[in-house]
Amino acid sequence: MGREETGQGKGMWRQALRRFRRDRSGSTAIEFTALAIPFALLVFAILETCISFAGQEVLANATDDVARQIRTGQVKKSELDSSKLHDMICDRLEVIVATGCPGLVFDLKEYPTFAAAAKEHIKFTSDGDIDTSGFGVTPGAAMSKNMLRVFYRWPVITDLMRRSMSSLKGGYTLHFAAVTWQNEPFDD
Repeated sequence: MGREETGQGKGMWRQALRRFRRDRSGSTAIEFTALAIPFALLVFAILETCISFAGQEVLANATDDVARQIRTGQVKKSELDSSKLHDMICDRLEVIVATGCPGLVFDLKEYPTFAAAAKEHIKFTSDGDIDTSGFGVTPGAAMSKNMLRVFYRWPVITDLMRRSMSSLKGGYTLHFAAVTWQNEPFDD
C-alpha cells in the first residue's frame, strides 16, 4: 500500500511538472523580471558614472580657473587665505554640488622646484579617508613655483552602486584635480 501511494504521488508531480513546462502564459512576465533587474543596475551604473564624470570635469575646470587667477596675479598672496580660496573654488563647483561644497578639501603650496612639487602624493588615513595633515594655503610671490591640489568627496547616489563605486569611507568616491605652475612676473 505504501508503494502505490508513493507511485501515485510521483505520477501526480510528474503530471504537474509537464503541465507547468507546457504552460507559456506567464513566461513573458518571468523573463521580463529576470532581465529587468540587471537592466536597471546597468542603467543606474551608467547614470551614476556620467554624473560623477561631469562632477570631475567641473572640478578640473574650477581648479584651472583659480590657479590662473593666482598665476597671473589677479589674486595676490596677501589677499589669499583658506576662506577666500574655498569660496573661489566653491563658487565654481556649486553648479553641480551641494551648497557650501561639504566635501571640498584643498592644498596650495609654494615649492622650490617643479621636481619637489612632483614628489607630492595623495595620502590616506587608516580608515580610508584623505589625510589632510600638512594641507594649507601658502602661495608664493611673483615667479615662484606653486601647486594647487583640490579634492572633493563625491557622494555615490545609488545605494546599489555605493559599495562597488566608492573609494573613500562613508560611500564617497574621490575626485581630484591638480595644477602646477610658475607665477608670472607681476607686482607683489
